[in-house]
Amino acid sequence: MGIARRRMRRRVLVAGAATGAAAYHAGKKHQANEQQQYDDQQEPEQTDYAPAPPANTGPDASDLDQIAKLADLHKSGALTDEEFAVAKSKLLA
Repeated sequence: MGIARRRMRRRVLVAGAATGAAAYHAGKKHQANEQQQYDDQQEPEQTDYAPAPPANTGPDASDLDQIAKLADLHKSGALTDEEFAVAKSKLLA
């Protein structure tokens, strides 16, 4: 086999490889464009999350101190069960 024949064969192989690489790249690019268009057409999914609680919910430190004082008064007998429950519910509301 002569040098000219080997060069010709090599040119054909290189040209085929280059053509295949270009076609592969074009196909990947086409596929990415189609996927992007499909994603753009889809409506975004909406998730149902529970609403966030208000920022100022729950007793703060002063309310807890007052509840502790009410508990001491309840233990000493100065407050009845009903009075203690009503006062505590007012503080927690």
